[in-house]
Amino acid sequence: MIKNENSDKEAKALAQHIRMSVFKARRVIDQIRGRSYEETLMILELMPYCASYPILKLVYSAAANASQNMGLNEADLFISKAEVNRGAIVKKLKPRARGRSYLIKKTTCHIKIFLKEKSKI
Repeated sequence: MIKNENSDKEAKALAQHIRMSVFKARRVIDQIRGRSYEETLMILELMPYCASYPILKLVYSAAANASQNMGLNEADLFISKAEVNRGAIVKKLKPRARGRSYLIKKTTCHIKIFLKEKSKI
């Protein structure tokens, strides 16, 4: 089977240690997976969630990687893969009454976005 050399080109962007819950980020990522680049931008700009802003910046970065490094057209891009994985947990101690302390866990996540060009068949 002969493959087109542009068909397997995939631009990616990775954001690590984003100070956000994995579940909140996945709620936004599930809405944009498989959609076109322009549609994704419209969805992310109008979503009322705080998690949409870092994801919007990451989509912009992946599109810039696709156009600058691979020479792909931004109008033909779509989100082929989007992943959210759990990152490190930052642990802090909050002082409480009578010399005790209370552990505060701040979760982080890693977000990967892959953009591919639509095939023109």
